[in-house]
Amino acid sequence: MPTVFGKKSSLSETHDARHRFLHAFCTYPAMRFETQSESEHVILLLRAHPITQIFWILTVFIMLVLTFFISLFLERILSTQQLIFAVLFWFAVIASYTFLNILNWLFNVGIVTNERIVDIDFHGTLYKELSASSIGKIEDVTVKTGGFTASLFNYGNLFVQTAGTEKNIEFINIPNPAQAASIINNLMRHKKT
Repeated sequence: MPTVFGKKSSLSETHDARHRFLHAFCTYPAMRFETQSESEHVILLLRAHPITQIFWILTVFIMLVLTFFISLFLERILSTQQLIFAVLFWFAVIASYTFLNILNWLFNVGIVTNERIVDIDFHGTLYKELSASSIGKIEDVTVKTGGFTASLFNYGNLFVQTAGTEKNIEFINIPNPAQAASIINNLMRHKKT
């Protein structure tokens, strides 16, 4: 079990290593990231709640079902070779859309360590934005949830306000935002003592 500040803390005693919500809320994951220092331990890994991905999953399903009906209509207009090409092209579009959405969900993460909070956002496939703030520079942690589905599935937004000119950090649509805020508040208390 990882330690915080050189000794086992009450934080590590109360939160076992777990992966919940399809790895969207992971406590003490066995992972490393590119800017992690040797003394830094990952305490929390956050992704958007899987239920927030339903829209694009339903879109893919509808696109696949429509393929069948559209191909029935197009077989009267196009030759067999043209129809096969059109259907294969459509499947390539669906596969690309699915792949990009999976990558977007998988790589847009929030990481809480014993030393800092890191927000990694990928925009498209070529642009990455990394925001980080040390635990000591955190001023306030705010949780916002709203709506029926957010209440039903327990997800919301976590906003970390930082001191000075550092960029504020936002974790959008994460599962169990109140527990994540509690973990960050515990780290802030341990850092001050």
